[in-house]
Amino acid sequence: MVKKTLIGLMAASAATVALTAPAHADQAVVWSLTQQVEPGGQIQAVVFAEWEVGCTPAGPVTSRGFTAPLKWTEGGEWGRHAGYTTAGRRPGKYTAAFPCTDGRKATGSFTITGTPPPGTTTHPKPTASTPTTPKSKPTATATKPAKPAKPQVAVKPAGAPQTGDGTLG
Repeated sequence: MVKKTLIGLMAASAATVALTAPAHADQAVVWSLTQQVEPGGQIQAVVFAEWEVGCTPAGPVTSRGFTAPLKWTEGGEWGRHAGYTTAGRRPGKYTAAFPCTDGRKATGSFTITGTPPPGTTTHPKPTASTPTTPKSKPTATATKPAKPAKPQVAVKPAGAPQTGDGTLG
């Protein structure tokens, strides 16, 4: 229910912008795209072709952050085109785009939230061409290695009174 309400609010705010803006061939396309998603979550895109700044899609929405291109599978009033796809597993910010039949290209961005999976790094590993910190050379004032500890001498009891004779008193 909340998701449908948010989609309705996004469409209403986009309609307000579309109805007040003049139409120009070089004007950016107004469309909506899920802004944040968990890795492997569902992403939705919606565009209204009959709005002044909308467009009729000429192909799917593509992105490196998708597991497959988003195909337009739903239609509706105002030339509505909508579709769904699945987000990839690698967190980060991604760009998505699709072509319009009038020659414009619609672009948008979204974020896959979370932390990178184990074993991935955001920094490159050092290579032969990457400078590394040189190891320090030993100096004449270097400390001497520690002497090994002497083994402890076992104490032998002097006789029966110190160890007991084995009888119970």
